[in-house]
Amino acid sequence: MQQKYRKKSPENVISLSPPAYSMSMKRRLLCLLLLLGFLPVLAACRGEDYEARISEIKRDIFCAQTEDFTLTVACLSREYPYADDGVACAMTDTIEVTISPAGAAADSAAVYAADGSWGGDASFSSVHGDFRFSQGVTAFPEGSVDVRVVWGGKEVAIAATSVRTPQTISPEEALSRFVKSESEALSRMEREGVFCGEFRVRLLRRDKNYYYVAVTDGETHIALLLDAQTGETLARREK
Repeated sequence: MQQKYRKKSPENVISLSPPAYSMSMKRRLLCLLLLLGFLPVLAACRGEDYEARISEIKRDIFCAQTEDFTLTVACLSREYPYADDGVACAMTDTIEVTISPAGAAADSAAVYAADGSWGGDASFSSVHGDFRFSQGVTAFPEGSVDVRVVWGGKEVAIAATSVRTPQTISPEEALSRFVKSESEALSRMEREGVFCGEFRVRLLRRDKNYYYVAVTDGETHIALLLDAQTGETLARREK
C-alpha cells in the first residue's frame, strides 16, 4: 500500500536560518552600541563648571592720554578675601583707575565718572609711581567711559575708550582655551573626582591685547599668556 505523506504547514517548520533584520532595526542597534561606547566619555565630560571656579576676571580696559598723564580704567571682578589658595569665593565688581604721570607727578589727583556713578580721591603709589583709585560698582561701562580728572590744580574732562575689538575673544573663551590646553594638569588638581582649584582671567594691554589665564590649587600654579584675538598660547609658566 502506498503511504501518503502530508505536507507540513509553515507553522510546523522549524527554521535554522538566522532571523532577518530590517535596515531600520540594524541602525537602531548600531546607534545603541555607539551610545554605550560613549557613556564613559560622557560621564567624564558631564561637566565640571570651571567658570564657577573663577576668582578674578578682568573683562575690559579703557584708556586715555593727555600731555600730563595716561589714564587706565579696568573693569574687574574679584573674590574677597583675595588669596591664591585654590578656593574660589564670591566676587564683587570693581572699577580700578590708574593715573600715570607723563612727567613729574602732581601733588594730588582725583577721578570721577561723568555720570556720577563712582569717583573720589586717588592715592599715590610710591612703588609704582602713579595714582590709584578703586570702587565697587553695580555695572561696567561699555565701549567708552567719560571721566573727569582733577590733576593738581587743573581739571580735565576726557573720554577713555575700550581696548577690546570685535575680534577680541571673551574671558570665558580664553578660559575654555586654557582648559583644553591644560586638561591633564587640571585632572591632577582633582580630589576624589572633584576639581579643587581657582582661576584668574585677566585681559592685558601692551602692544596688543593678551589674556593672562592662571590656575592654582594652593600648591601648584600654572599660567598661560594667550593671544586675545586667536586664543593661541604664547607662553607658559608652572611653579
